Amino acid sequence: MHPAFSVIFFTTASGAGYGLVALAALANALGLVPASGWFALATLGPGTALIVGGLLASTFHLGHPERAWRALSQWRSSWLSREGVAAVATFVPLGAFGIAWTFFGLTEGVWAGVGLVAAACSAVTVYATAMIYRSLKPVHQWHNAWTVPNYLVHALSTGALLLHVAAQVWGRPQAAVGVFALVAVALAAFVKARYWHFIDTTKSGSTPESATGLGGRGKVRLLDAPHGTANYLQQEMGFAVERRHADRRRAIARVAGYYVPAALTAAALGLGGPGGVAAAALAALAALAGTLVERWLFFAEAKHAVTLYYGARET
Repeated sequence: MHPAFSVIFFTTASGAGYGLVALAALANALGLVPASGWFALATLGPGTALIVGGLLASTFHLGHPERAWRALSQWRSSWLSREGVAAVATFVPLGAFGIAWTFFGLTEGVWAGVGLVAAACSAVTVYATAMIYRSLKPVHQWHNAWTVPNYLVHALSTGALLLHVAAQVWGRPQAAVGVFALVAVALAAFVKARYWHFIDTTKSGSTPESATGLGGRGKVRLLDAPHGTANYLQQEMGFAVERRHADRRRAIARVAGYYVPAALTAAALGLGGPGGVAAAALAALAALAGTLVERWLFFAEAKHAVTLYYGARET
């Protein structure tokens, strides 16, 4: 599939934003983070900015961005619409919780509950985003059991690393948040490794014979191209990345997205002070960069069954 940067940025930024606000709300409910309004601003503020920036970026891939609001009406049948509804709904408890915490220092009782509702809505939104791709049966690399966990754990890991930056600045609870971030990064690395193993060792089963329904008559081959020039389907769904380039980008994603953040987070826990803040910030930036590469591969390595009508032998 053609890896449009707007969608890559959207899934990376919004995932990190939802992960950050959800973990900040959860940590608040558990009494692990300062009740300071400045801490709320330092966590919920960037988290909300990432969410809004990602959602706005997602409209750039549309032919008519001004009509994006119409997608909200198809929530009964479309995961894209459900994602939009969930995203809009999340702003209600998130806004209320953010105002209560930032300006009035209200973090306990009912307000902690409102924060947990915001966290749950954030998780639902990321789940809906993943299901947009998980539900597409013609794309084997998306229609599998690893797609949803992949989106959820990357939102969790990038959100935890961003929360760790704030924890380092405030000097608490950097140990608890840092250890959780390390676990989240390790989980993201494991899930991604399993996802790559799955798409490398399995095929969709679709062939030109099954796609045309002519398998009973023998081997089907393309005699002539259906178009004299490239068309929309070939541009959007016929994108192919060479194995050597994919392997190189996978290595970049592993190093930047998992190995470097883990090493820097461990260093931040040992350093503390300004050194700890710097290491935690670099860990978060590296993870975001690695996730951008990981997400590029998620699209570039996907093969749509429609390519079988243009000469592909399998997907």
